[in-house]
Amino acid sequence: MGIEGIGARVVRKEDKRFITGLGRYVDDMVVPGMKHAIFVRSPYAHAAIKKIDTEAAMAMPGVIGVLTGAQLKDDGIGNLICGWMINSKDGTPMKMGAWSALATDRVRYVGEAVAVVVAETRGQARDAAEAVEIAYEEMPAVTDAVKALEKGAPQLHPEAENNLIYDWEIGEASAVDQALDGAAHVTRMKLVNNRLVPNAMEPRAALGHYDKAEDHFTLWTTSQNPHVARLVMSAFYNVAPENKLRVIAPDVGGGFGSKIYVYPEEIICLWASKRTGVPVKWVADRTESFLTDAHGRDHVTEVSLGFDRDNRIVGLKVDTIANFGGYMSLFSSAVPTYLYATLLSGQYVIPKIHCNVRAVYTNTTPVDAYRGAGRPEATYVLERVVETAARELGVSPAELRRKNFIREFPYQTPVIMNYDAGDYEASLDAAMREANYAGFPTRRDEAKKRGKLRGIGMSCYIEACGIAPSQAVGSLGAGVGLWESAEVRVNAAGTIEVLTGSHSHGQGHETTFAQVVASRFGVPLEQVSIVHGDTDKVQMGMGTYGSRSGAVGASAIVKALDKVEAKAKKIAAHLLEADESDIVIENGEAKVAGTDRTLPWFQVALAAYTAHNLPEGMEPGLKEGAFYDPTNFTFPAGCYIAEVEVDPETGHTEIVQFVAADDFGNIINPLIVEGQVHGGLAQGIGQALLEGCHYDPTSGQLVTASYMDYTMPRAGDLPSFQVSTTNTPCPGNPLGVKGCGEAGAIGSPPAIINAITDAIGNNDLSMPATPQKVWAAMKASQ
Repeated sequence: MGIEGIGARVVRKEDKRFITGLGRYVDDMVVPGMKHAIFVRSPYAHAAIKKIDTEAAMAMPGVIGVLTGAQLKDDGIGNLICGWMINSKDGTPMKMGAWSALATDRVRYVGEAVAVVVAETRGQARDAAEAVEIAYEEMPAVTDAVKALEKGAPQLHPEAENNLIYDWEIGEASAVDQALDGAAHVTRMKLVNNRLVPNAMEPRAALGHYDKAEDHFTLWTTSQNPHVARLVMSAFYNVAPENKLRVIAPDVGGGFGSKIYVYPEEIICLWASKRTGVPVKWVADRTESFLTDAHGRDHVTEVSLGFDRDNRIVGLKVDTIANFGGYMSLFSSAVPTYLYATLLSGQYVIPKIHCNVRAVYTNTTPVDAYRGAGRPEATYVLERVVETAARELGVSPAELRRKNFIREFPYQTPVIMNYDAGDYEASLDAAMREANYAGFPTRRDEAKKRGKLRGIGMSCYIEACGIAPSQAVGSLGAGVGLWESAEVRVNAAGTIEVLTGSHSHGQGHETTFAQVVASRFGVPLEQVSIVHGDTDKVQMGMGTYGSRSGAVGASAIVKALDKVEAKAKKIAAHLLEADESDIVIENGEAKVAGTDRTLPWFQVALAAYTAHNLPEGMEPGLKEGAFYDPTNFTFPAGCYIAEVEVDPETGHTEIVQFVAADDFGNIINPLIVEGQVHGGLAQGIGQALLEGCHYDPTSGQLVTASYMDYTMPRAGDLPSFQVSTTNTPCPGNPLGVKGCGEAGAIGSPPAIINAITDAIGNNDLSMPATPQKVWAAMKASQ
């Protein structure tokens, strides 16, 4: 294994272009003849569209076209869809309301696109957009999911009576009720998981180009999965035939889930290009991002957790109302069901679990997967109620968890998941040791002398990554398979290209995937290039989300490398006149084991392409492809401990220590893993302390639509993280990796809230725990 191979702390190859300003994003793309689009968006949360007058806008300088939903329908462009079918517990299918890329008769959230203006410049398009006259008839709006279910609430879609999309359950309700009835102690809580706005560094953007001569479409877009975007726009939206549509996702500045989906703007830029005869570019401003990027979380949950007399868990009951916003987004239906309820066992032996989920329409921006996607919501419910139970029972939160840990693997939970491997006690011990957990009482006393309230909180999370296998998720309603593809091309000079269906938007694939190749053949990293994000270069792929790139994407690369290595050994054995079984490829050469007979790697590659002396019957060339479909999810897990100090006069919270002990299985690049954990922790702490998306309950206006109103975490809000890892390799993939990209955002919110509630002595505290909320909670408990 070379110094740059698996396990090495290699600085990311791609960072050179990013930190020197040489990254190429969609907004950098320029096509000859390109014009600019501005969308006319609804100022109302709920209104009927009575009339659209575009005449004045069309007459303004530089305007190429003003297009509406009526023209979109005339051209046969289909409605946006949700791609994961969920049935209610009575067997009826989910109620998917119609969502046109340009609204035709009604708008259902502030910011919904109603028309688009295409003009020579962005400024001209913006001026003309203000001249489009739309007559609305405002209707009552509802933004609260609980209230949306009430009798007499405003109705959003005729398909969904009482705004209910589905009423779904998993587990046996009667068995859980019986377990709770017989429990020695039951802890009950009502918890709110606050709505978040993703806020990626790069706002969404799209550039559509229709080439009339070739009858071919090209879309440059900020996407986490360009192949799925091409598939959906071809097969379901009728934008273009798949063989006549190329989707390119160049450098993408962050996604966090919000760039998985197909959005109206991508469809419209392609369609408008054909309609107007010019390439059409749209780039969101930050307020558009707040209004239209898929939001995350937004659950209201009631939970009951029962224990026997020995403090062992006997049953868990969860009832959740999930706010979906005005429409169903591409994967929204799966988030509060198969990505949430199936993780409610956490790290614990819980014999009986029942979860009921009601998904609801409201007059808000559509909600979908955001970093962690269901797993943070599940962890928050479970880890808040376990910590609270420990306080009610008068026992150590750490020891209550330890007593209930799963210790034998594989472990079949009552809610589908089968955990393959883990050592939860190792993570707990590592975190407690690093946090000096035993020394906390002394630190609390010292803080009290300074007039501060000190608290400590813990969270033991588990997540399911690399969503799989395809046959299983298909049986659960997924509209696509969740395999991954790779092609490894060894060029004639020995350099290597890896084409992957995974997409990198900050994860460091150009480095980690190259390390996998370098480990296999011993070639320098600079001789390996990673190609991704272009449907004309990579045959097919499922993109990047759910921490799947290492476990699924890299495993596909390993399968392709296996095939390349097998052929390379045949060639080397033929040239060295040796038995194939004696050939070893390492350190950039093929050699006969136990001898000094070697052949440089580039000569093996050159021989494959000159084809002058190949084994009989062998085809020239040295490139192979592979598809990898996992046999199971992977299950990263860990323990996080937060220690805080609260100012009793102001309610201000300072995180004085944060310890993260994670089990990610084998690690390809520890440096990148640490960066991923740090980023996830920042987002999780942001949710716990600062971030919250709020709507006016009467008008439905988003009142946190800018950085002036929506508080993002800054450097001063974050502590210096103490990050470490334990390792139980995943037995289900060839690299033994589990996934690390979402862990920080999953485990940190409950740890923070548990610490604050410990400090102030009041468990009734919701996220974000702003100084005002913390101060009010302290006063309420006095």
